[in-house]
Amino acid sequence: MQSRMKNPAMVLSGAMQPIQEIFKAVHSGGVSEETLELVHLRVSQINGCSACVDAGAKTARKAGVTDERLATVAAWREAPYFTEEERAALALAEAATRLADRADAVGDDVWDTAATYFDEKQLAAIVLMIGVTNMFNRLNATTRQIAGAWG
Repeated sequence: MQSRMKNPAMVLSGAMQPIQEIFKAVHSGGVSEETLELVHLRVSQINGCSACVDAGAKTARKAGVTDERLATVAAWREAPYFTEEERAALALAEAATRLADRADAVGDDVWDTAATYFDEKQLAAIVLMIGVTNMFNRLNATTRQIAGAWG
């Protein structure tokens, strides 16, 4: 397998720095590293981005996510390893990633549940993590980035 080109954010000068600044802001939003990494991993799984799933699993492990949780994040609804707070973040991540799957893409039930566990700053961090992850998934899938190639 070979990628079509480098990741576009690496090709265009000035593109990666603002993305890194968003990640910095996300990580200062008061959401646990484990929750953010679970969100990133679940979004990447939905989008089938092997590079982000690979990198996300490694980063999640470094953030303290156990092997049981890594192995079951795709089935988080049925797995006993996730807190109610994490479940709310994962439900939001799935809804915000699968926008075209329903008329009301992110329903009030999903949003309201997340809002019971996270304040506005934390919700902003989660929504930005979802958005940036979706962007990278699309860049990587389009250019066929290789899992493990980013180190």
